[in-house]
Amino acid sequence: KYICFQASNPGQFENDSDVLWQRGHGPDMTVYHGRVGINTDAPDEALVVCGNAKVMGRVMHPSDSRAKQNIREVDTNEQLRRIAQIKLVEYDYKPEFASVMGINNT
Repeated sequence: KYICFQASNPGQFENDSDVLWQRGHGPDMTVYHGRVGINTDAPDEALVVCGNAKVMGRVMHPSDSRAKQNIREVDTNEQLRRIAQIKLVEYDYKPEFASVMGINNT
């Protein structure tokens, strides 16, 4: 298995002093220490994908039922009362954020 990236500036990955990509613990693992951006040059999380992503397998969520115990039903009337207390807001994206994220309708 392999990972292939094409840089918009072909020379930007040639500096050996800034080696952040490493071989992982297994033969088909690659590790990057830092933030990765796809269709963005300013990722603000470990992985930022600006555009659609196709997943040909499972997306693992650390919050699924396999990580929980003592799962039980709750009083729906109490939960509806709590939901009614949630503050709802409307907003517009800041133009500089919208342009970086490719959002047309702010």
